Amino acid sequence: MTSGISPAAERTTRFHTSAAANLRLRQLFDRGARVLPLLVDRPTASGLDSDTASAYGQVARAGVALDSIDDMRVLLGGIPLDKVSLSLSVDAAAAPLILLYQLVAEEHGVPAERLRGSVRNDVLKEFITPDGTCLFPPAPSMRLTRDLLRYCRTALPRWDVVSVCGHELAEAGADPAQEVAFALANGIAYVRTAVTAGVFVPRLTFCLSGGGNQAEVLAKFRAARRIWARAMTEHFGPDLAGRAVLRRHVPSPWSLAATRTGRPWLRADASLEIETAALRLMHSIERIGGAVRAVECRFQSTALPPDSRVPGPGVQAPGPEAHAAHLRQSERLAKLRAWRVQPSVDDALARLREAAEGDRNVMFPMRSALAASATVGEICETLRGVWGAYQPLPGRR
Repeated sequence: MTSGISPAAERTTRFHTSAAANLRLRQLFDRGARVLPLLVDRPTASGLDSDTASAYGQVARAGVALDSIDDMRVLLGGIPLDKVSLSLSVDAAAAPLILLYQLVAEEHGVPAERLRGSVRNDVLKEFITPDGTCLFPPAPSMRLTRDLLRYCRTALPRWDVVSVCGHELAEAGADPAQEVAFALANGIAYVRTAVTAGVFVPRLTFCLSGGGNQAEVLAKFRAARRIWARAMTEHFGPDLAGRAVLRRHVPSPWSLAATRTGRPWLRADASLEIETAALRLMHSIERIGGAVRAVECRFQSTALPPDSRVPGPGVQAPGPEAHAAHLRQSERLAKLRAWRVQPSVDDALARLREAAEGDRNVMFPMRSALAASATVGEICETLRGVWGAYQPLPGRR
């Protein structure tokens, strides 16, 4: 998911405080950017508040810390939200962040139906890749995706709420057939979830890796397009298939790991070979029970080569800057909790818990809780209390 902005510009939205990120976003807007990219830090993406012990050293380290509506207010101050589209790079914690964006936009006087944006929200991919952020087990994660799709259909109709990230599977070591198969199987699961929920087929974007030989990339895209068209017709019928056209997107080169070359897919019939191998994998996934069940069985993750991700710079010990970020956000959270009306927060979280225990859409009580100044961490902890926390089995995901 990219913005069309230069690598340097995109990187600067990853800096530390919501105030610093706000300054950079406003600079991008003043320079003509109308799609604003945003990365959140690891604790936010993991549904943890910045003052938790496990967040130490990661707060605002590779993105913005967004703990509450107060942080979102600072982030979006002075930005004409009816004139921009937010590109939010987050998966499992997408729901509360989208709601915070909506709440602050409405404080600015911008109605929700005029808001535009996109969020990655490829929760199944997070269970496959080695460093994915998984908040809940696979089935409840898809329940939350279902509720988000239902909510956005009416409340935020101009938001794209699922982007299938095949390129991250490639970064994790998937060969072209595996990338196509696992990404399209995930896409089928999202469409199936939407249809079951009574929602029109969502607008899906498939981000496939552009790394490697150009002939290989073209062959992979052709195979993916053919498989998707056939799968939509077979699973959902020709009427629905006509509205579920594969929207292809190639991530920017700077967002990919080092390209891999020398794969055995470069003959003239490469597209057919990728298609045949991908279909074989997808049929196996369907025999297991679909992508969600296959994730629970670790079918996809164990098919990837171990230790395949391109090495990064390594984990650095937290320094003074990390300590300052943790302290700054902890102080903001302490003030928030001192000023808010705690009984209102408790009541809203109780209604969220009740919705999660049943089958009502959790987005509405979640919105009320966030408006009452509940934190992202408190929202996610409430849901974990009902749905459980994801516990990966020993070894790979």
